[in-house]
Amino acid sequence: RGPALIFWVFHVIRDYAATLEKDNSRMIPQLPGLLEKSARLERAVGPVDLVFGHNDLLAANFIDDGHRLWLIDWDYAGYNSPLFDLANLAANNELSTEQQAWLAEAYFDGNAPAHVDRSLQAMKCASALRESMWSMVSEIHSSIDFDFVAYTTENLSRFDQQWSAFVELA
Repeated sequence: RGPALIFWVFHVIRDYAATLEKDNSRMIPQLPGLLEKSARLERAVGPVDLVFGHNDLLAANFIDDGHRLWLIDWDYAGYNSPLFDLANLAANNELSTEQQAWLAEAYFDGNAPAHVDRSLQAMKCASALRESMWSMVSEIHSSIDFDFVAYTTENLSRFDQQWSAFVELA
Protein backbone atom coordinates (compact mmCIF):
# COMPACT_ATOMS: atom_id res chain seq x y z
CA ARG A 1 0.00 0.00 0.00
CA GLY A 2 0.96 3.58 -0.49
CA PRO A 3 3.78 5.22 -2.43
CA ALA A 4 6.38 3.15 -4.24
CA LEU A 5 9.79 3.87 -5.73
CA ILE A 6 8.53 3.06 -9.24
CA PHE A 7 5.22 3.29 -11.04
CA TRP A 8 4.24 -0.36 -11.18
CA VAL A 9 0.69 -0.56 -12.49
CA PHE A 10 -0.01 -3.75 -10.53
CA HIS A 11 0.98 -2.06 -7.26
CA VAL A 12 -1.36 0.82 -8.17
CA ILE A 13 -4.20 -1.64 -8.86
CA ARG A 14 -3.67 -3.38 -5.49
CA ASP A 15 -3.53 0.00 -3.74
CA TYR A 16 -6.75 1.15 -5.42
CA ALA A 17 -8.43 -2.13 -4.42
CA ALA A 18 -7.42 -1.60 -0.78
CA THR A 19 -8.82 1.94 -0.91
CA LEU A 20 -12.07 0.66 -2.41
CA GLU A 21 -12.42 -1.98 0.31
CA LYS A 22 -11.58 0.47 3.09
CA ASP A 23 -14.09 3.01 1.80
CA ASN A 24 -16.89 0.50 1.16
CA SER A 25 -17.12 0.90 -2.62
CA ARG A 26 -20.12 -0.45 -4.50
CA MET A 27 -17.55 -2.46 -6.50
CA ILE A 28 -16.29 -4.59 -3.59
CA PRO A 29 -17.99 -7.77 -4.90
CA GLN A 30 -16.02 -7.49 -8.17
CA LEU A 31 -12.62 -6.85 -6.59
CA PRO A 32 -11.51 -10.48 -6.00
CA GLY A 33 -12.03 -11.36 -9.67
CA LEU A 34 -10.32 -8.20 -10.87
CA LEU A 35 -7.36 -8.77 -8.55
CA GLU A 36 -7.06 -12.38 -9.73
CA LYS A 37 -6.94 -11.18 -13.35
CA SER A 38 -4.41 -8.51 -12.38
CA ALA A 39 -2.14 -11.15 -10.82
CA ARG A 40 -2.36 -13.24 -13.98
CA LEU A 41 -1.47 -10.20 -16.08
CA GLU A 42 1.47 -9.38 -13.84
CA ARG A 43 2.87 -12.89 -14.29
CA ALA A 44 2.38 -12.63 -18.07
CA VAL A 45 4.36 -9.40 -18.35
CA GLY A 46 7.54 -11.24 -17.41
CA PRO A 47 10.89 -9.57 -16.79
CA VAL A 48 11.06 -5.84 -17.50
CA ASP A 49 13.66 -3.17 -18.04
CA LEU A 50 13.07 0.11 -16.25
CA VAL A 51 12.89 3.43 -18.05
CA PHE A 52 11.50 6.82 -17.06
CA GLY A 53 7.89 6.86 -18.22
CA HIS A 54 4.98 9.28 -18.41
CA ASN A 55 2.43 6.61 -17.37
CA ASP A 56 -0.68 8.58 -18.43
CA LEU A 57 -0.66 8.82 -22.21
CA LEU A 58 -4.18 10.07 -22.82
CA ALA A 59 -4.78 12.06 -26.01
CA ALA A 60 -5.59 15.11 -23.83
CA ASN A 61 -2.01 15.05 -22.53
CA PHE A 62 -0.59 15.78 -25.99
CA ILE A 63 -0.66 19.37 -27.23
CA ASP A 64 0.34 20.33 -30.77
CA ASP A 65 1.03 24.07 -30.93
CA GLY A 66 1.77 23.93 -34.67
CA HIS A 67 5.52 23.89 -34.09
CA ARG A 68 6.05 21.32 -31.38
CA LEU A 69 4.30 18.42 -29.79
CA TRP A 70 4.08 18.89 -26.01
CA LEU A 71 3.50 16.11 -23.50
CA ILE A 72 1.87 17.50 -20.35
CA ASP A 73 0.49 16.22 -17.02
CA TRP A 74 3.42 14.35 -15.53
CA ASP A 75 1.61 13.51 -12.24
CA TYR A 76 2.08 9.75 -12.71
CA ALA A 77 5.60 9.93 -14.16
CA GLY A 78 8.25 7.61 -12.77
CA TYR A 79 10.35 4.57 -13.49
CA ASN A 80 8.40 1.77 -15.10
CA SER A 81 8.54 -0.77 -17.89
CA PRO A 82 8.50 0.89 -21.32
CA LEU A 83 5.73 -1.56 -22.17
CA PHE A 84 3.33 0.33 -19.90
CA ASP A 85 3.66 3.61 -21.82
CA LEU A 86 3.36 1.74 -25.13
CA ALA A 87 0.32 -0.21 -23.91
CA ASN A 88 -1.21 2.88 -22.29
CA LEU A 89 -0.79 4.82 -25.54
CA ALA A 90 -2.30 1.95 -27.57
CA ALA A 91 -5.22 1.40 -25.17
CA ASN A 92 -6.11 5.05 -24.53
CA ASN A 93 -6.00 5.93 -28.21
CA GLU A 94 -7.65 2.72 -29.45
CA LEU A 95 -4.80 1.77 -31.77
CA SER A 96 -5.42 -1.19 -34.04
CA THR A 97 -3.41 -4.40 -33.70
CA GLU A 98 -1.33 -3.32 -36.70
CA GLN A 99 -0.68 0.14 -35.24
CA GLN A 100 0.25 -1.42 -31.90
CA ALA A 101 2.71 -3.78 -33.63
CA TRP A 102 4.22 -0.84 -35.54
CA LEU A 103 4.56 1.11 -32.28
CA ALA A 104 6.43 -1.75 -30.60
CA GLU A 105 8.68 -2.31 -33.62
CA ALA A 106 9.47 1.41 -33.80
CA TYR A 107 10.18 1.62 -30.06
CA PHE A 108 12.48 -1.40 -30.11
CA ASP A 109 14.10 -0.21 -33.38
CA GLY A 110 13.01 -3.34 -35.24
CA ASN A 111 14.34 -5.69 -32.55
CA ALA A 112 11.27 -6.28 -30.41
CA PRO A 113 11.72 -9.22 -28.00
CA ALA A 114 9.90 -12.43 -28.90
CA HIS A 115 7.54 -12.16 -25.91
CA VAL A 116 6.58 -8.54 -26.59
CA ASP A 117 3.11 -9.21 -28.06
CA ARG A 118 1.87 -11.07 -24.99
CA SER A 119 3.61 -8.74 -22.55
CA LEU A 120 2.26 -5.68 -24.34
CA GLN A 121 -1.27 -7.09 -24.35
CA ALA A 122 -0.96 -7.87 -20.63
CA MET A 123 0.10 -4.28 -19.98
CA LYS A 124 -2.72 -3.02 -22.20
CA CYS A 125 -5.19 -4.92 -20.01
CA ALA A 126 -3.50 -3.59 -16.89
CA SER A 127 -3.76 -0.04 -18.24
CA ALA A 128 -7.50 -0.46 -18.79
CA LEU A 129 -7.95 -2.04 -15.36
CA ARG A 130 -5.99 0.76 -13.68
CA GLU A 131 -8.15 3.38 -15.39
CA SER A 132 -11.29 1.48 -14.32
CA MET A 133 -10.15 1.31 -10.73
CA TRP A 134 -9.06 4.96 -10.73
CA SER A 135 -12.62 5.77 -11.79
CA MET A 136 -14.03 3.57 -9.01
CA VAL A 137 -11.94 5.47 -6.46
CA SER A 138 -13.04 8.76 -8.04
CA GLU A 139 -16.69 7.72 -7.59
CA ILE A 140 -16.04 7.94 -3.85
CA HIS A 141 -13.44 10.67 -3.51
CA SER A 142 -13.70 13.14 -6.40
CA SER A 143 -15.44 16.47 -5.97
CA ILE A 144 -15.53 17.01 -9.75
CA ASP A 145 -19.02 17.12 -11.27
CA PHE A 146 -18.59 14.11 -13.55
CA ASP A 147 -20.41 10.80 -14.00
CA PHE A 148 -17.68 8.49 -12.69
CA VAL A 149 -20.14 5.57 -12.47
CA ALA A 150 -20.66 5.74 -16.25
CA TYR A 151 -16.91 6.20 -16.74
CA THR A 152 -16.25 3.11 -14.62
CA THR A 153 -18.74 1.12 -16.71
CA GLU A 154 -17.14 2.33 -19.94
CA ASN A 155 -13.64 1.45 -18.74
CA LEU A 156 -14.65 -1.97 -17.42
CA SER A 157 -16.09 -2.68 -20.87
CA ARG A 158 -12.73 -1.71 -22.43
CA PHE A 159 -10.95 -3.89 -19.90
CA ASP A 160 -13.21 -6.85 -20.76
CA GLN A 161 -12.38 -6.40 -24.47
CA GLN A 162 -8.65 -6.22 -23.71
CA TRP A 163 -8.91 -9.22 -21.40
CA SER A 164 -10.55 -11.28 -24.17
CA ALA A 165 -7.73 -10.33 -26.56
CA PHE A 166 -5.17 -11.28 -23.91
CA VAL A 167 -6.78 -14.67 -23.26
CA GLU A 168 -6.81 -15.38 -27.01
CA LEU A 169 -3.02 -14.93 -27.09
CA ALA A 170 -2.58 -17.64 -24.45
